[in-house]
Amino acid sequence: MKAVIQRVSRAKVTVGERVTGEISKGFLVLLGVMDGDTEEQMKLLAKKVSEIRIFNDENDKMNLSLSQVSGSVLVVSQFTLCADVSHGRRPSFTPSAAPNAAKDLYEKFCKEIKNLGISDVQTGEFGADMKVELLNDGPVTIIMNTDEWMKK
Repeated sequence: MKAVIQRVSRAKVTVGERVTGEISKGFLVLLGVMDGDTEEQMKLLAKKVSEIRIFNDENDKMNLSLSQVSGSVLVVSQFTLCADVSHGRRPSFTPSAAPNAAKDLYEKFCKEIKNLGISDVQTGEFGADMKVELLNDGPVTIIMNTDEWMKK
């Protein structure tokens, strides 16, 4: 699984005119599910997201986690994170998981974040054409890839 974590002051997802998820202080998580990703990887990623310390403490040092700042999470499924751009000019999306498998792990990821103590978890709409608005705080953007972690 791949994720882009952005520390935000606010973020919102709309489908058409309908807001599907909106948060203030917290993380916007763009989540890409790869073919072959497992529940073990999903749980590992959810734990890492919920515990990463990238909010500033009283000394202006990135030292606080999401729960320590009462932050929220907005999770948006993004299969384009799985693109293979190694050949030619047109990305290949064959590394992405099939839609049913990806949706299952996406939904489980959102539930796992809640199970790890983050009470406000908002979402986009899986498979929809979404518009994402955000105010990146910092900016702070972290890329996570469970395939890299599993190799170590």
